[in-house]
Amino acid sequence: MTLTRPAAKLTHEAAHRLVHEAALAAAKIGQPQVIVVVDDGGHLLAMLRMDGSRLLSFDSALAKAKTAANSGMPTGGLSPEMESRLGAATQGRVTNLKGGFPIIVDGFVVGAIGVGTGSPEQDVTVATAALEALGLKA
Repeated sequence: MTLTRPAAKLTHEAAHRLVHEAALAAAKIGQPQVIVVVDDGGHLLAMLRMDGSRLLSFDSALAKAKTAANSGMPTGGLSPEMESRLGAATQGRVTNLKGGFPIIVDGFVVGAIGVGTGSPEQDVTVATAALEALGLKA
């Protein structure tokens, strides 16, 4: 019986680079964003609330990142019926809002990024640009 498995960890340098790249993408489209990066357990590693972004978007960006880290899938793909059930069952900690993406390295989820304040499409654009800048898939 195997008692352990490989456990790659997202570095703080990578988390800050993701935030930086996301901020560049947000500036390029003219939409200030809240950008959150968490580790594989959903713990905050890096965060930026750009000037002009919405204060309460921190909560949604964090929920997006935590949801993506937990599920290993981008947020926003659930049916409306399942969305409300999961939201109620997790006291709002799980969200179906678009803009959350897992960070997967060598087949393992090492963290996630969540972006909020813009439209769903803008949030996705900013998050995917950050991942792609580091050679990661969205």
